[in-house]
Order: sequence, then C-alpha cells, then structure tokens
Amino acid sequence: MAASDDMRAVVVDEAASGRLTIGRVPRPTPAAGEVLVQVAAVSLNRGEVRTAMTAATGWRPGWDYAGTVAQAAADGSSLPAGTRVVGMSPTGAWCEYIAAAPPFIAPLPDAVSFEAAATLPVAGGTALHALRRGPRKPGRQVLITGASGGVGVYAIQLASGAGDEVTAAIRSPANEALVRGLGAQHVTIGETLAADIGPFDLILDSVGGRTLGTALGLLAPGATCVNLGGSEGAVAEFDISKFRGAGGTTLYGLAMFYEVQHEPPSVTLTELARLVAEGKLRPVIERRGTIDDIAEIAQALISRRFSGKAVLTF
Repeated sequence: MAASDDMRAVVVDEAASGRLTIGRVPRPTPAAGEVLVQVAAVSLNRGEVRTAMTAATGWRPGWDYAGTVAQAAADGSSLPAGTRVVGMSPTGAWCEYIAAAPPFIAPLPDAVSFEAAATLPVAGGTALHALRRGPRKPGRQVLITGASGGVGVYAIQLASGAGDEVTAAIRSPANEALVRGLGAQHVTIGETLAADIGPFDLILDSVGGRTLGTALGLLAPGATCVNLGGSEGAVAEFDISKFRGAGGTTLYGLAMFYEVQHEPPSVTLTELARLVAEGKLRPVIERRGTIDDIAEIAQALISRRFSGKAVLTF
C-alpha cells in the first residue's frame, strides 16, 4: 500500500499494553455527498474507551474530532475545502482523515480552537440534550451527579447560564473549586449521595448504582431524572414509594446516538461552538497529548485520574 493511500489511526490490539495502539489503515474515500476532513484533534469519552477494553483486535474507536475540510463533497452539497469543522462519528474518529456527511459536522468559528472543539460532540451534546428534559421554569432546581466529569462540567455551565440553580455532586473535595467556578451554587461531596437534599426539578445522573437509587427519591412533583451512565454500577435499587409518591416523576435514559436520530449533530455542534466562541461555555481540558499517548491517557480516564476532558492532537 502506498504511503499516500493509508493513514495513522488508533486501533485495538489485544496483545498491546493498554489495548490501544497506532496502526496504518486505508485512507477513506468519501461518497459523493461527503467531505474528507483532515483531523487535527480528538477527545476521549469513557464509553468508547470502555468498549475498546473488550473489543476485538482491529476495532477502531473514536467519536469526537475537529479539523479542516481537505476535500469538498463531489456533489457540491457541503462545506468547501479549507473550512474548519467539528464533527461526530459513530466510530473510528481517532485517525488522520475521516469522511463525513453534512449532518455530522458543523463549521467552527475562528475563535474556537481545534482542541476546545474536539471536547464538544459527545460530552457537550449529552449535557445539552439532558438539560432539555424536565419542567421549564425560572430558577429550576437541578442536581448534577458526577459533576466534575466530562459531561458534568458542561452541564453545570449550560444549566447555570440558563438561570437554573445548580447543585453539583462530587466525590472528591479537591474538585469543589472547579464546580463552583463553573457556576454551581451548591456542592455536595462524598462517595454516597446525601438523601436529605432537594427536591429537584431535574437530575442529571452519570453515576448509576446507589447514587441513581438515591436520586430517584429526591425528585419534586413532575420532575425528571436523566440517566447518562453507570460508572458506580449497572444495577440500581430505589424506594418506589418516594419516586411514585412525588407524582408525575420520570426516569429518562439518554443515549447520544439515539438523540442524534431526532436532531442532527450539526445543529447541536453549531450551538455549542457558538457558545464557546461567545465565551459562554468553557471547555475544561485536564489532559493534553499527541495521538501516540492514547493508551496511557485512556487508562488514566478509566481510572478517574483527572476531571474534565482529555484531548489528543495529530
């Protein structure tokens, strides 16, 4: 294979330390309505890294990326070459080039760096979609668990910016200054979620397990709890009488690749990029490196050795 016909990409290698390595794969050939994007930066999400830890050799992870359109769509239907973009892919985005259809990319304002943009698709998009749930009213009481994580840091900012009163639940007191600085008015700290707070109009839970069980008893009448993940455990027990007794309560399971069937990522990404450009949303990047650092930083993410997001560049 000629050098011009292939590219570097992150691939699963069951024999490699950390299971993730850099391999050479064919460069994609865009369909008539797709652009070819030269990727400048990618970010990591816990979900794709967890999948990679059990995937077979050859599988290619990666959801979030930002870069420049290297080749316009052959049918002229999309952005011209040279356009800076942020994009989202179902898989395989941790590579030098990616073919992308218009619904999965958005133009990137010059004021937003590739590194900042790469953190937006899954984490920022999940936070945005989750906050659209629940009752809409001034001063809405919102609880965010796992608040110092990738989704949490965006959810705090988006909620407080919309006028919600935010309570951030975190495990480590070391992250209190971070979440308060992002806009949380109240902070609860500990391995176990306190059962004497609330009630809340909307709860965003990315922890699952006992935390989700407790959260379901903290809902106000007509309130919603949106579950985003299960880092504490996949099974939750809860007090049915508290959950039902409040009246009109809802548990909503949010999966980003379900949400994009109802709103194209391009719409969400355009809104998020605008907020960053206007200084109303700040990416929290705690780890930076090159794509060669993928195995090390992926392990640090899974082991919860940092808050916020990790970004790698080519």
